[in-house]
Amino acid sequence: MTVLIIGGSGFLGTELVRQAAAAGQAVAATFATRPGSTSEVSWHALDLRDSDRLEAVMAEVEPRVIVNATSGGSDWAVTAEGPVRLAMAAATYGSRLVHVSSDAVFSGARVHYDESCLPDPLTPYGAAKAAAETGVRLVNPDAVVARTSLIIGDRRSEHERAVHDLAAGTRNGVLFTDDIRCPVHVADVAAALLELAACDVPGVHHLAGADAVSRHELGVLIARRDGLDASRLPAGLRADSALPGALDVRLDCRATQDRIRTGLRGARQFLAMGA
Repeated sequence: MTVLIIGGSGFLGTELVRQAAAAGQAVAATFATRPGSTSEVSWHALDLRDSDRLEAVMAEVEPRVIVNATSGGSDWAVTAEGPVRLAMAAATYGSRLVHVSSDAVFSGARVHYDESCLPDPLTPYGAAKAAAETGVRLVNPDAVVARTSLIIGDRRSEHERAVHDLAAGTRNGVLFTDDIRCPVHVADVAAALLELAACDVPGVHHLAGADAVSRHELGVLIARRDGLDASRLPAGLRADSALPGALDVRLDCRATQDRIRTGLRGARQFLAMGA
């Protein structure tokens, strides 16, 4: 079975490629600027805005499974329209599609969100992600939409880099004590995505960690794991800032967790383990 990882050179994509290859699967992956370093993988340049290039990659790879781990931020053409184009191609080729979405599709008004909750985004990025969810499910009803939260692990995530820079005094800013999410380890979310890809259950799934923590608490946990001085991490309130977006969003993953074997560890657990 050939697995195609869209965005295979990114943070999550790299872990997806590693796990799929380690499981003995035939793996192809796409990249935007440069290929990843895994030599046994077939690498393909791809911009999801380019329909002709997407068709060429699909025709060459003929994937049984596609996992879309790309993100173009608030760029509507990439983040909203690109996944719909991919979903149409997956339906044409009979490929199972797992599309990675985000808790940014929610406003935080109800705090706790299960898989049945409808998106109500506050930011351009959240709106693009919500549009992608709707479009993907419309053109490819058999697809999986997997919402996740802050992805942490192996000291390469943007959140971990920010903590190191703040502790070193090389970055300005604060870590908010009222901005709460459910961080998940990159190895856990990648394993769960590949598990969902291998089953035949469509629809929306939630893949987030078991612990709801603030950005500041997350920073302290990362600092302690990495031997940094946590007292150097500046704290503040997002409610006092001009930044848009939700304050408290907690993905309820119980329904998804009942369907999969992969455990979704909380940040307090996996960061205490040194992961």
